[in-house]
Amino acid sequence: MPGRFEGLKDVTLVAPSGRALVTVVNRVRGHGGSYVLGSDAFSSPEEAAAFRGALVKISRGAAPPLPAGQYYEYELVGMTVVVETGRVLGTLEEVFETGSNHVFVVRREGRELLIPGLRQVVASVDLQTRTMTVRLIPGMVDDENANADAV
Repeated sequence: MPGRFEGLKDVTLVAPSGRALVTVVNRVRGHGGSYVLGSDAFSSPEEAAAFRGALVKISRGAAPPLPAGQYYEYELVGMTVVVETGRVLGTLEEVFETGSNHVFVVRREGRELLIPGLRQVVASVDLQTRTMTVRLIPGMVDDENANADAV
């Protein structure tokens, strides 16, 4: 999906070293499973090499719209996660990738629950109420009554 990078203004590249650079992306090409972004900020391949694997940050307003059912991480972090009965599991505090799917880290009262970001588990996401509703599968949590109304 290289088109998402084209036309971006004032992106911030954060190198693995932590060094940040504000620039404009003027070229994009696919390379294996990733992308190579071109910028006039670099005068040599050696300068650009310091930003290999960099995180590309943009302002929220510059983010292109996503297809229905897809969300940016910033939209999900901080949401209240509940089961279908309304029982609160906790707050979604972190998102990470495992290679096959995203995993949502949900915390409540010192407990951590890892929820797979799969369609059969995530029933709905409501950006207005900041709530994610999930269907727990057996064995996902220690509490065998996790889907029940009782807290």
